[in-house]
Amino acid sequence: MPRGIDHLIFAVRDLEATRSTFQALGFTVAPIAHHPFGTANAVVQFGGSYLELVSVVDPTLIPATRVGTFSFAAFNRDFLAKREGMSMLALKSSDAAADRVDFEAHGLPVFEPLHFERMATGPDGVERPVSFSVTFTREPRLKEAGFLTCQHHRPENFWQPEFQAHANGATGVASAVLVTRDPADFHAFLTWFSGKRDMMSTSLGVTFDTGDGAIEILSPVGYEAWFGEKTEPDPRRFLACRIKVADLGKTRAALSADSIDFREIRGAVVVPPQAAHGVAIAFVAGDESLV
Repeated sequence: MPRGIDHLIFAVRDLEATRSTFQALGFTVAPIAHHPFGTANAVVQFGGSYLELVSVVDPTLIPATRVGTFSFAAFNRDFLAKREGMSMLALKSSDAAADRVDFEAHGLPVFEPLHFERMATGPDGVERPVSFSVTFTREPRLKEAGFLTCQHHRPENFWQPEFQAHANGATGVASAVLVTRDPADFHAFLTWFSGKRDMMSTSLGVTFDTGDGAIEILSPVGYEAWFGEKTEPDPRRFLACRIKVADLGKTRAALSADSIDFREIRGAVVVPPQAAHGVAIAFVAGDESLV
């Protein structure tokens, strides 16, 4: 079965400032929480998917990289040395160990399993434990894009309906958008990573629709056409995402209320990366594909 989108990871330098930005964008942002390996996060929840705003807060806790391991904290630290933006894509997992076996069977790189726990503050102000098992893989040609699956062990402590009501009308993650010169070059990796055996292709890019969020790979021309932004000839990283909303009128009103810059492009309300810590965000009605 295809693996749907669990969350998108945005690496940022100032977590408090980013929380304020995303609140101005009309999102409800959960309180800051700390990981045991030197990073902290604040999440924007939807019904079954979320955005994870991540920052390095204690570099001394970042584990040293060893052969056969993948360090979430070190990857985001190194990403932030160059820029802010969407650093990683996490897909849903019902069995992290089985994901690792599956990845290895199809020739994808695998690393030591990671299981960790942290505390999450609920809307009632009470801290509760949440825990996760994570399976990392990678595409060596995509050095600035991270890939993982995430299994939630205490979902009842993580998902909170009060955090899922947003002034901008957001209801979920429609897609993660990777930009590269030759979108079809990465179809084999993304097939086995997502579990989706077929893709849709046009002159602007390709799409793997998992049925629970899509992975879209656009050419720089496609990215400019849909997001109104130019980029380098071959970025090979995530530059954008699409967020589903129930009512674009509500989205426009929320953005205007806080004087957020946005554009109307091909039926979407697009916030440029300069206004969202390096990520272009397209608010869209429904699940229409970019490509």
